[in-house]
Amino acid sequence: MNRKNFILSAATIIGGSLTTVLANKIGININKLNERNNLMSKFELPALSYSYDALEPYIDKATMEIHHTKHHQAYVNNLNKAIDGTELEGKTLDEMFSMMSKLPAAVRNNGGGHWNHDLFWKLMQPGGAKQPEGKLADAINSAFGSFDEFKKKFSEAAIGRFGSGWAWLIVSDGKLVITSTPNQDNPLMDVAEVKGNPILGLDVWEHAYYLKYQNRRPEYIENWWNVVNWNVVSEYFSKI
Repeated sequence: MNRKNFILSAATIIGGSLTTVLANKIGININKLNERNNLMSKFELPALSYSYDALEPYIDKATMEIHHTKHHQAYVNNLNKAIDGTELEGKTLDEMFSMMSKLPAAVRNNGGGHWNHDLFWKLMQPGGAKQPEGKLADAINSAFGSFDEFKKKFSEAAIGRFGSGWAWLIVSDGKLVITSTPNQDNPLMDVAEVKGNPILGLDVWEHAYYLKYQNRRPEYIENWWNVVNWNVVSEYFSKI
């Protein structure tokens, strides 16, 4: 370890005024050092497992890039600001969701926005299967009569969500249930009308589709079925 790295490590560990003295001695900005260390414990924007154009022609590259790097990044940034210096630092989103009714709107909106989008990206892939198989397929058929009937009811929930929000397939009390939530709420929150564990979610905020589909939300929803990653949905279902 060279001298600069040694002092950098010491500055990270010992803190206090001596940290500042040592850091300044070799030209390290202590504020930037602390900022870097603090960011290590904060929420971060997840990377996508596919390129921004991978879901075309169903979801266009421009929408995906803006949705991920601007909208989702803003939720992450604002969530970190909302919990900075509070008793919520170090808590998981699941812990926050369980007491969301008692938390500020900024935590509710941005915490939900971060969690919902993190799930949303994972639920999509290019060229995936058109419908689930195995135990999830059996459960869907049992709950809704057929996969086509499930798609119809889920799409209706997504189309019928007034304004901005999400449509969900959840496991509630051991049963598959379709529901929807406003804004960035989700069924894990204690404020949700229908609570449960989401295994499939669709973003119906206008920013998710407006560049390509304008006001044609039903068309966006119909095309979205072509990019659902049923392997991931089945994996979530198997873990509940």
